[in-house]
Amino acid sequence: MRREYISYPQDIPVLISCVNVTEYPIHWHNSIEILYVLKGNFYITIDSDKYELVERDIEIVNIDEAHSVFAREKDNLLLIFHIDPNFFEKYYSDIQNMFFYTNMTDDNGQVGEEYDELRILLSMIICEAVQKQDNYDEEIEDILVKILYHLINNFHYLTNSMEDIGENEEILERYHRIIKYIFNNYNDNITLQKIAEKEFLSTHYLSHGIKDTTGYSFTDLLNLTRADEAIKLLLDTDKTISEISEEVGFSHTRYFNKHFKIHFKSSPSQFRKKYKVDQDTFEDQKKIRFIELSKAFEFISYYLEDYDRFNYEDKITKIYLNMENTIGEFYKGFKKIINVGDAFDLLIEDNKDILRNIQVEIGFKCARVLNVFSHDMGVFKESKFYNWNRVCDVFEFLDSIGLNILIVIDQEFTANEFKIVLNSFLSYFNEIEGIDFDSFKFQFSSRVDDEYESEISEFLLDYYKFDFIKDKFVLEDNINFIYDTAYMLPFTIDSTINKNRNMDVLRAFDVLDNQVNLTNEVFFGYPGFINDKKIKKPLYYAYFLMNKLGDTLVDKNDNYIVTKSNKEYQILLFSYHEDIDNFNLPENFSKFRGSKNITEKKFSLNIVGVHSDVRVITYEINEKVGSSYNYWIDMGKPKRLSKEEKEILHKASFPRIHFRSIKKSTVLNIRTRIQGYGAVLIVIKEV
Repeated sequence: MRREYISYPQDIPVLISCVNVTEYPIHWHNSIEILYVLKGNFYITIDSDKYELVERDIEIVNIDEAHSVFAREKDNLLLIFHIDPNFFEKYYSDIQNMFFYTNMTDDNGQVGEEYDELRILLSMIICEAVQKQDNYDEEIEDILVKILYHLINNFHYLTNSMEDIGENEEILERYHRIIKYIFNNYNDNITLQKIAEKEFLSTHYLSHGIKDTTGYSFTDLLNLTRADEAIKLLLDTDKTISEISEEVGFSHTRYFNKHFKIHFKSSPSQFRKKYKVDQDTFEDQKKIRFIELSKAFEFISYYLEDYDRFNYEDKITKIYLNMENTIGEFYKGFKKIINVGDAFDLLIEDNKDILRNIQVEIGFKCARVLNVFSHDMGVFKESKFYNWNRVCDVFEFLDSIGLNILIVIDQEFTANEFKIVLNSFLSYFNEIEGIDFDSFKFQFSSRVDDEYESEISEFLLDYYKFDFIKDKFVLEDNINFIYDTAYMLPFTIDSTINKNRNMDVLRAFDVLDNQVNLTNEVFFGYPGFINDKKIKKPLYYAYFLMNKLGDTLVDKNDNYIVTKSNKEYQILLFSYHEDIDNFNLPENFSKFRGSKNITEKKFSLNIVGVHSDVRVITYEINEKVGSSYNYWIDMGKPKRLSKEEKEILHKASFPRIHFRSIKKSTVLNIRTRIQGYGAVLIVIKEV
């Protein structure tokens, strides 16, 4: 039998096959079949039409349409989806009379968004069928419903033929009803006059309407339908040509012969003689080899990048880089300012050590200092003499490690009181040698009103032409456990490189100030690079890695940036995902915990434009490597650290570093991966 009966899996109403095909002779089945070419070229016949399918093409075979598939090249791969029309019927009752068509005739006919959306939906079904995660059967059914309405809205046989018909629902319904009547009654003596009377239309109007809608006149459409249906009787029955002619509705055999030959280039007898075979021979003619469905991921992973449930371990993202390209300069604006918190905190040696280390490994230009004019720094409202020794110690330290000074002004004095304080401050530091007084900058806090800002800034400008940061500095007491997590690594890189977000909330180190709700002494949700135990957090390494990038931009995308400097190339990859765009730092930690589950992402980098042997250094940081917070969780979240535990966390908070040498080659291939929330920096040095 050429009519094949599809056996669907028990749990889902779709049968999916990944196949290598040389030949699949004429057959038909009571299913909606979608063919998706992954690799190679195919030729497909559907009734009397013949098309060529190339990679990424999609073809839809409607219910009971006779079709065959042939491939000239042995190296090919085809996805076949058989969808149960009974499932679709629950959502669209007329599915048995619906026809879907894709554009197989125009060059680049399948480059539109509607085709990409269909590829995405089909890829999602493959993902669910292979991975079989929780509720995968329900997910597949939901996707199939989306496919159904996507097909109706974008691949409906009438709107496909005549675009403007879809804009008029009444006309669309009318011609669907007319064509359905022809397809269901082709074997009867139906006439244009009879249909026109049923639709209350003139025969002239109806004739033109059918021609405009289908591309065929009424008579040609009717005879084509009869000829197409005759194929099944010629190949699957032993009825005579005369009997078949009568059964499909031709008034005489010679008309059957005439119209069949127009469409199939042979008479019915010749067609039967060429293609009709017994069942064993028919089975032998099938040259088809079934491939593991997971093989499809190599070709469809591009369409699954934004699919939350895609978690396939062999997914590889391919990136092609030409290191001779230049698309601009890479300006390290993230190094412009570092928040060092209260001036008093910089009198503590441990905090000084932390900041020295940050400057050695990253090297910021300017330190934003809070509460310079405070009781802690020896500045009292009621005093007539101001002792600037503490402030001077802080400023001399900052100057010694190469940091200019940005002073945040808060509204703790009246304007007149503060002018007196400022006059003493400016007179003192103007005479201090070793401190670059000319480089002082000022910024008002968000608590300062406009009148106060105007009066004080005018006073400072009268004294000296100081620089002011235009925007006010927002004083926030942000406590959020996400600051300690590995999530901050890709978030900070993305925010800095792609989004140009304001990261003023971040600070050089955590300090205990007014926190009264502590649950432990290790991680307490402060936005510092380094915690109170001098343990580097993942956030620190966002700046550490970005600082190693070169000054010339080679390429940039959502989840990577490529730079170069003198005989050195830098590739920074990070686990970008759409939640990064939507996440707000002040939001609570539960939002983070409920965000997209990031697992492992593999990369294959193919690099050209490197013309010598190279030494490759790879820095890897993620939830498993280099994240002190995750190590602390694995320890059981101890509230207090023993000496041994503290040493372990210090050692754990370092990236994994790999070294290797690679000989000169035309294409340099480097494979790497990111596990969970993380980043990988690859530094390629010519030798």
